[in-house]
Amino acid sequence: MTSADALSNLPPLHTDEAQHGALVLQAVRDAIERHGGWLPFDEYLRIVLYEPGLGYYSAGSAKIGSGGDFVTAPEVSELFGRAVARQCAQLLQLAGGDVLELGAGSGALAESVLATLQQLGRLPQHYYILEISADLRRRQQLRLASLPAPLRSRVRWLDALPDAPLAGVVLANEVADALPFKRFLIGADALLERGVALSAQGQLIDADRPADAALRAEVAHIAESLGQPSSLSAPWPWPAGYQSELCPMLAPWIAAIGASLSRGALLLIDYGLARHEYYHRQRFHGTLRCHFRQRAHEQPLLYPGLQDISAWVDFTRLAEAGEDAGLRLAGYCSQAAFLLANGIEADVAASEATLDRARLASQARALLLPGAMGETFKVMALARAVTAPLRGFQYQDLRGSL
Repeated sequence: MTSADALSNLPPLHTDEAQHGALVLQAVRDAIERHGGWLPFDEYLRIVLYEPGLGYYSAGSAKIGSGGDFVTAPEVSELFGRAVARQCAQLLQLAGGDVLELGAGSGALAESVLATLQQLGRLPQHYYILEISADLRRRQQLRLASLPAPLRSRVRWLDALPDAPLAGVVLANEVADALPFKRFLIGADALLERGVALSAQGQLIDADRPADAALRAEVAHIAESLGQPSSLSAPWPWPAGYQSELCPMLAPWIAAIGASLSRGALLLIDYGLARHEYYHRQRFHGTLRCHFRQRAHEQPLLYPGLQDISAWVDFTRLAEAGEDAGLRLAGYCSQAAFLLANGIEADVAASEATLDRARLASQARALLLPGAMGETFKVMALARAVTAPLRGFQYQDLRGSL
């Protein structure tokens, strides 16, 4: 899709959006100039997604839910949070302690998990939320203020990972996909890194340059792990024009979380693939996606600061990062298998009212069906000092695919 095509399919900006977008655009232009006319794509993402007061996740705009740009599983149905809570309950039984949710969105997952854990008699000592977005933190606080006092009193917001390692569960639902990532392109005779530059008219444009040693090493590691080592005669296992993404931040991110976990498990839920699928030759244009008011497109330079930009997760990289951090790969399966193992069907069947049961069944299909979220989303558990099999992975074990 060209920029013109993308613009024609997207709704027009409101006046306040256009004004905010102009501020973000100027911040990007300034950064490009400071970098000598070319800005790496991950640096571009740091500005348009995370720059305080400007970035998409930092400024005050509706992001999640029917009135926002995209819908996450906790907003689809409370069934998702109930199933996640059952896995949390097992881990809290094994490890004790707390729950820490990273990037809690609207607060829907926290609300559902806490309510279900109360029903199960497995409430954590605290439910911590690490949220870098002031706007989302306010939304979470407003939503969770309606919880009963015994639940509300357990919720604490953090600005950073805790100084002292905690025992229990760390939840990361659709967090890894939002980390800044690099883009690479197979050129006719060289590996290229895709970045951002300015046109003669001052507009943002894609711009490629030869990859540096660090990026070449990252891509070479991917090629070698696919069993296709580079050589002088065939430098890369992909054809010219192939483009994709990689996220160097995943390893230090997992390392930091691992250092904050003394006993328990990190549960990662995100859309993604094992490496051999992610970097398949037929996935020629990569996995980058943008979302603006429920429309998906592939033009990350449109509407800077006003749209979500993400890429699918390389779950093999996550598993490698976990191993390097001293965490055990305790499970990897599809979201559908995880939810089924944690009783989503029983929740639907337990509804006595016919209309309510029909509503829940429709929501369950959105979470379970392969054409919806069921197979696109995966769940991974990285554990420390917990060796018991985890209930959410009893129906499917995809660890061998990594």
